[in-house]
Amino acid sequence: MKQLMLGNEAVARGLYEAGCAFVSSYPGTPSTEITEAAAKYPEIYAEWAPNEKVAMEAAFGASLAGRRSFCGMKHVGLNVAADPLFTISYTGVNAGMVIAVADDAGMHSSQNEQDSRHYARAAKLPMLEPADSAESLAFAKLAYELSERFDTPVILKMCTRIAHSQSVVEPGERREYPPRPYEKNPGKYIMMPGNAKRRHPVVEERLQKLKEWAETAPINRVEPGQDRTLGILTSSTSYQYVKEACGDAYPVLKLGMVWPLPERKIREFAETVEQLVVVEELDSFLQDYCLGLGLAVTGEVSFPAVDELTPNQVAYELTRTHPVGVKLDVEIPPRPPVMCAGCPHRGLFYTLKKNNLTVLGDIGCYTLGAVAPLGAMDSTICMGASISGLHGFNKASGGESEGRTVAVIGDSTFMHSGVTGLINAAYNESNSTVIILDNSITGMTGHQQNPTTGFNLKGDPCTKIDLESLCRAVGIRRVRVVDPYDLAACDQVVREELAAAEPSVIISRRPCALLKYVKHPGPISSDPGKCVGCKSCMKIGCPAISIAEGKAVIDNTLCTGCGVCAQLCKFEALGGRKEG
Repeated sequence: MKQLMLGNEAVARGLYEAGCAFVSSYPGTPSTEITEAAAKYPEIYAEWAPNEKVAMEAAFGASLAGRRSFCGMKHVGLNVAADPLFTISYTGVNAGMVIAVADDAGMHSSQNEQDSRHYARAAKLPMLEPADSAESLAFAKLAYELSERFDTPVILKMCTRIAHSQSVVEPGERREYPPRPYEKNPGKYIMMPGNAKRRHPVVEERLQKLKEWAETAPINRVEPGQDRTLGILTSSTSYQYVKEACGDAYPVLKLGMVWPLPERKIREFAETVEQLVVVEELDSFLQDYCLGLGLAVTGEVSFPAVDELTPNQVAYELTRTHPVGVKLDVEIPPRPPVMCAGCPHRGLFYTLKKNNLTVLGDIGCYTLGAVAPLGAMDSTICMGASISGLHGFNKASGGESEGRTVAVIGDSTFMHSGVTGLINAAYNESNSTVIILDNSITGMTGHQQNPTTGFNLKGDPCTKIDLESLCRAVGIRRVRVVDPYDLAACDQVVREELAAAEPSVIISRRPCALLKYVKHPGPISSDPGKCVGCKSCMKIGCPAISIAEGKAVIDNTLCTGCGVCAQLCKFEALGGRKEG
């Protein structure tokens, strides 16, 4: 029966139908739902790994053992997993192995806008790129066929618009595959220099075979058009924008495999049209390939290497040389993110701001501590960089910055890649203060479990990493725990640890306010008779507080009753509980 599915859900369905038996991932928007959906199929073992490198290595191990495997991540996660990625390209696989990477053009929830197609080219691996949910399902299944046929991992490239949009799919049945026997083969799987040198020619030969396959593959298709004065080469979301803007007006070469590319097919398509235009997001990956073939690509139509495309933008650019059918004049109002009402990070960031500290930040919803009015963050680079950066910052300052600089990192990010930075700080005797913002969940990507929560992906109880014990085990003697709702305690502990002459860790512990099992005392009230309009309560940037007619007003539908704002009011105008 046909049904609507998110692109990510469709990928998971494709894994299921293809007989995938093992899934390991680290949550990262916009890839997260693939693994969450896969976990709902009892036939698939699914887990959250501490980071993407571990996930990819675990998926390779499952493939080596003879079972079809999968790992998923967002584009910056592929950076973390790049080490095994390039070597697994040399070893090949036993059972099929699929790697999903979800790019985030437009940076809706990311710190950069890299184009993952370059990884496929650099690692000499095939990459498939679906353009809707039906293709997401079909390409996931095809990826396993290609993986086992050509002895290679296969990258499935998603992006925000395909991953998070719904379209019609027709689910099929699961096909079970018997485990492939594992046979000891040191020359294939032990990548010491002598063996790796012999494997590289195998990789090059495989790439040529994949290129030949791409020439006749149905996923690389030519769609006829009425007007051959223009031909469009495109893929993925860009294909949808082209169809929305142009309909069937012009011929389109729609690519489903974006590496390796079908050289003959592209040349033949270019010969049938008067002008060739490439429509793609971010880098000029396809266009550069065409130029490398000596093809004339019209320079009058040019798409920027920044931000995601839109149907309007595609229509506007194509009208430079040819008429197109559709333009949508719809303005979408901006909606900047803010910390939720009752967010446990708010009180801690207020304390850091109050003390005028330099704050090296990390990746998580707490990155919003950089946003006004808190503005309590000085850098955010990548997962785990806060602690490593703090160590370098303090060492380079000759100790001058030690009493006024901290690192902040979430509990999940700390387990992902922060602990190694803390080991470095302890090992090299860095007088640095690290603050772990423990909200008892992986908040930014939608409340996924992590090694510190005590539950696995399926929701079953499991081993729980004790942060205090872990910090002490790596050599940190000073470990403090504080409630971020208690501003006085936060201020005292931060000052004391900054004054200490050794590395220290502060664990700011309070569960995420949006967790369903967290009970809130209920909204507080504001007393207009006591409020003098000083706006001190506005310094924390809580969306539940506003000013009307010069007085503080509490939105009862948002306020959780955390009481942080009440601690800022010298006139006791905030804090009473709403009755009823």
